[in-house]
Amino acid sequence: MIFKRVGSDRPYPEHGLGSREWASVPPRQVRLDELVTTKDTLHLATLLDEDGTFFGDLFAHVVLWRDELYLEDGLHRALRAALQQRSVLHARVIRMED
Repeated sequence: MIFKRVGSDRPYPEHGLGSREWASVPPRQVRLDELVTTKDTLHLATLLDEDGTFFGDLFAHVVLWRDELYLEDGLHRALRAALQQRSVLHARVIRMED
């Protein structure tokens, strides 16, 4: 199994972070098998695009909420890591409280 669980939505409340706020969060390694996805579909073109992060963040965005790590943005990066047989992903992680 690649991910802990495949989800289709964001169960946590809106955090209101924009690109600038995410960029201020230092990246760290996160194990793929600890992540719960917030999307259950992926466009193949996004996965195969070598320049997919040209205009976006180089790191995935993860929300820690109620002791679960939710992959909010970067599903294509996570799948690319899995296809390369890596078990970790570099991500920006924020903690949300109830």
